[in-house]
Amino acid sequence: MVSDSGGFDDKSFNQTSHDGLLKAEEDMGVQTGEVESNAPSEFADNIQAMVDEDCDSVTTVGFLLGDATLAAAKKNKNVDFSIVDFAYEKAPANLKGLTFNTAEPAYLAGYLAAAKSETGVVGTFGGLNIPTVTIFMTGFAQGVEKFNEDNGADVKVIGWDPESGKGSFTNDFESKTKGQSTAEEMITQGADVIFPVAGPAGLGGLQAAQDNDVWGIWVDTDGCESAAEYCDVLLTSVMKGMDVAVEEAIKTSASGEFSNEVYEGTLENGGVSLAPYGPNAEIDSELDAKIQELKQQIIDGEITVG
Repeated sequence: MVSDSGGFDDKSFNQTSHDGLLKAEEDMGVQTGEVESNAPSEFADNIQAMVDEDCDSVTTVGFLLGDATLAAAKKNKNVDFSIVDFAYEKAPANLKGLTFNTAEPAYLAGYLAAAKSETGVVGTFGGLNIPTVTIFMTGFAQGVEKFNEDNGADVKVIGWDPESGKGSFTNDFESKTKGQSTAEEMITQGADVIFPVAGPAGLGGLQAAQDNDVWGIWVDTDGCESAAEYCDVLLTSVMKGMDVAVEEAIKTSASGEFSNEVYEGTLENGGVSLAPYGPNAEIDSELDAKIQELKQQIIDGEITVG
């Protein structure tokens, strides 16, 4: 496995993907190798390092590794490659995209955020303006819009406008300080729910939420487990089952059943989900029932998100 520049301890998508590697090691007894990337300039060399170690299956983590992974797959046809958060229009036979429709659970999180907001303002920000980040933010904004439609409300989303594609971004996934200052600015604008989609930088958003007694919503993993120090302010988390997808890709490689068919995690197949509500969220039964109803409507195709 080769990480994005956030590293394997980012409490977010690198870490969850890495859990899939560890699970494959535990369940199947495979030998594993891994390299943490510190900068995009290292991606190609890090992938090559895993090939040079005679790995049969190499998983790369993140949209930004798309080009380097494709180049490596074309060059090393005897190695199975899988990549988290990316898919190709035409992939080589030995390259599988692992994708996740996180807009679906983010929609539920947006509805929840709007329902819990007392100021009528909720905020979201991203690490970079790339599709695997903005898919969360768009789903979130659409969920808020649905709440407004259902309740004749006017809860505003700051930090992302799906129509213009403009919003607030820290422009990296590492700086907790940037995430904190971005969230604090939103809080001064009245936001009382913060939804950061920025890896470790997003932890700064949760810090700002905690410092200012407002709500936070985490991404990729259940924040009450991966970032437990902020659990007290979490309403919920928008989860991506990257660990499950990664282990499955490794299993199919080991069994000779690997294919380049793109995997997409959805609410229906459990590849994405909404985490249990935070311990202080106080979600009443009526609101919970509405969230469950919306989830089913998405699964049934009655609501299209994204």
